[in-house]
Amino acid sequence: MKPAFLFLMATAVLPAQTLPGDAIGMHDLSPSGQNSPVRGGLSGSCSYCHAAHSGLGGQTPLWNQKLSTSQYTVYTSSTDVEIGVQPAMGADTALCMSCHDGTVAPGQTVAYGSISMQGSMNTADKVSTLSGSHPVDVVLPLKDSPDLASVLVSQGTTLDPLGLIKLVKGNIECTTCHNPHVQALDPVSQKFQVRNSSNGQMCLACHDPTRVMTGHPNPIRQWTTGIHATATNSNNSKTTMVIGEYSNVTANACASCHVMHNAPGPARLLRGTNEQDCIACHGGGTNLSPAPANIFAEFAKTGHPLTNATGQHDAAEPTLLNMNRHSTCVDCHNAHSAEQVASFPPPPAIRVSENQIAGISANDGVSVLTPAVNQFENCLRCHGNSTGKVINPVYGYLPTRVVSAGDPLNIIPQFSISATSSHPVTHTSNSALSQPSLRPFMMNLDGVTQGRSMGSQILCTDCHNSDDNREFGGSGPNGPHGSKFTHILERRYEFSQAPTPGALIVNLFPSPDQSAAGPYALCAKCHDLSQILSNTSFNQHALHINAGFSCSVCHTAHGMGANSGYITGERLVNFDANVVAVNGTTPISYNRATNTCTLTCHNQPHPVAASTPASTPTAVRPIRIR
Repeated sequence: MKPAFLFLMATAVLPAQTLPGDAIGMHDLSPSGQNSPVRGGLSGSCSYCHAAHSGLGGQTPLWNQKLSTSQYTVYTSSTDVEIGVQPAMGADTALCMSCHDGTVAPGQTVAYGSISMQGSMNTADKVSTLSGSHPVDVVLPLKDSPDLASVLVSQGTTLDPLGLIKLVKGNIECTTCHNPHVQALDPVSQKFQVRNSSNGQMCLACHDPTRVMTGHPNPIRQWTTGIHATATNSNNSKTTMVIGEYSNVTANACASCHVMHNAPGPARLLRGTNEQDCIACHGGGTNLSPAPANIFAEFAKTGHPLTNATGQHDAAEPTLLNMNRHSTCVDCHNAHSAEQVASFPPPPAIRVSENQIAGISANDGVSVLTPAVNQFENCLRCHGNSTGKVINPVYGYLPTRVVSAGDPLNIIPQFSISATSSHPVTHTSNSALSQPSLRPFMMNLDGVTQGRSMGSQILCTDCHNSDDNREFGGSGPNGPHGSKFTHILERRYEFSQAPTPGALIVNLFPSPDQSAAGPYALCAKCHDLSQILSNTSFNQHALHINAGFSCSVCHTAHGMGANSGYITGERLVNFDANVVAVNGTTPISYNRATNTCTLTCHNQPHPVAASTPASTPTAVRPIRIR
């Protein structure tokens, strides 16, 4: 028989309708309990935790289970403002841990001695350390944070409309979120939660995505419209709880990425560390239906480098990623705010998939923008003034430009408004010269159908993009995750290469294929190759291109990163110093005003006397530009 007093004590704090049948579920350790993996010989189900007259002295719920003496590693993270402490011996958390830390077996009672028990606790129900669990028992008073409900610190209350999620004596305890007397208040996640937690309702009682704290960005801002709060993809792996216990992503909400106890990589309670938390859904598996785009298949091509042991991402790391060569999903995407891209607005605005991500200003390469407004500002976290950048052979051949600003991997001076010429990424065109080959619309991946209107600016991802991206007619994900082409380029682009500067070029592409399969398909996305081969902008284009020389011999892709007294730099003319050499003692030069260049390329000096013959059938006879 259950002691009547204790039964009344348990029911007094609960509405009558919450006690159907065996309300305490797995916490009923008596012989008649049907749900617990552990059962003992004591008939009163409440008596395993409570003793009416002889519980532990001073313990307010008349506690009967012997307390653990363990010292726990408490939760910490680089972004946590609270300071965790050991649970006080009389605090609710200490009472829960008397069974759940696994050091004191159930049935070790104060009033009745050691009760004979059968079975063992489920491994998932043991919390041997608090480092991988939601913070409990922190130094009071609570510290404010931009993602916390303002009333939590100011008034000690939560945003729970039912009033069931409460601080305990002003602190966070296990019983803030768990009611040990009723297992199934949440009918799906039956973990003694104080209320239904589908759609993140329990988390949102304390964490407020609408909060604005001046000068402090809210990391969960725009959660309610984000894709992880609205996606209806069904959960196909409920038994293994890959993304939580509920039926779809929306219902799992926060639990899709976070676990409240025993998190494997404890900081921020992620289901996996860094990108491993994302791969559960975005790795092409069968966890969701329909399956999201397989992002990790793109990384397996020539992709952004994922983290390694020395380059782990941390939410508190500087926005300008100095000496930390890594890229993770969260460097470019805020999982709380990211939305699915349904349309493709014109540049330079950042895409909604990158909502609320930080960036670096192109004006000085240092100022932090939270959030970034333009897409290129996010890219400049790594590709601007940051140190530690390296030339990685996996991305293929990299030209060495005759005119360079010192750091060839710093794209800020290359796209600068002060550059002689540049592709219009960080600003509109800085060239007064007309571009007769420029198309009114970018071409889709098929090279036939029209894509987005050209506009006055372009995005980094107009060149660096997945080779099968959805924006330009493919079926794959958008963005520079990876490509089958070098430098994560969206389309094929060949670089002329020579064994030594000025020597014969070893990879000529004479009379090139102008289709989407051709060697200059990337250029053809925006520039009509038939116009270029018709010499509409330069009267020797056809001669050079049909002889097999790549655009990269004469033109830089980003812009003129510095000034030179020898190369005036209009139309992105900046020769590849690995391919061309000096002509005698004269420096490599290009002068737009006089329409002349001086150099040696493919064993041919430019300029030469008109009587000098071409040395090979494929060689371009060097001539003075007219």
